[in-house]
Amino acid sequence: MERFAIAIDGPAGSGKSTAAKETAKRLGMVYVDTGAMYRTVALACIEAGVSTAEEAAVLSVLNSMDMRIEPREDGQRIFFDGKDVTAEIRTPEIGKAASEVAAYQKVRERLVEIQQGLARRQSVVMDGRDIGTVVLPDAELKIYLDAGVEERAKRRLGELREQGRAGELSEVMEKIRLRDEADKNRAHSPLCMAEDAVLLDSTGMSAEEVVQAILAEAEKAR
Repeated sequence: MERFAIAIDGPAGSGKSTAAKETAKRLGMVYVDTGAMYRTVALACIEAGVSTAEEAAVLSVLNSMDMRIEPREDGQRIFFDGKDVTAEIRTPEIGKAASEVAAYQKVRERLVEIQQGLARRQSVVMDGRDIGTVVLPDAELKIYLDAGVEERAKRRLGELREQGRAGELSEVMEKIRLRDEADKNRAHSPLCMAEDAVLLDSTGMSAEEVVQAILAEAEKAR
């Protein structure tokens, strides 16, 4: 298959990663989770005792950290200083910090370079918040995956419980609202739907139904 790119954007908890990972698997493409990169930068800052509210300090951490991405059959794995942190970065605390570091233009520029390099070398399914608008503006297929706030919060709550972590629906909903506000209103590369993207509302849909909808759009785009 000729090189082909699918960009999947959307807010927190909309099901991007699950859908992107499975779509990539079925199409024999490489899955790239861009959010994991920002989360890893956030983790590096926290471990270094650096405030994610201090841009210069965050950039210093980014420029000195060793981050490696490994595409695998079971999905992308991400390493920090040689350690697999794929699971470790999936906490609400890291998510909040990731939203802060993602607001810095220099951080985004550096990570976008890496993301675009991955797409030049192979066919990718890439998910994030600015893939169709900034990272891969020429992607053959762009999907904007959305869902209601309560539905997204229930999904996040399910993930937390799978990790053995407690949480209340109202608390998770509030965190998602705040994350949405930060992502949509940041000065650099805010979350928004590309003009040529296909809007897919996953509210009430199963993960399989979402994947099937994306596969149908991919067939039309090829």
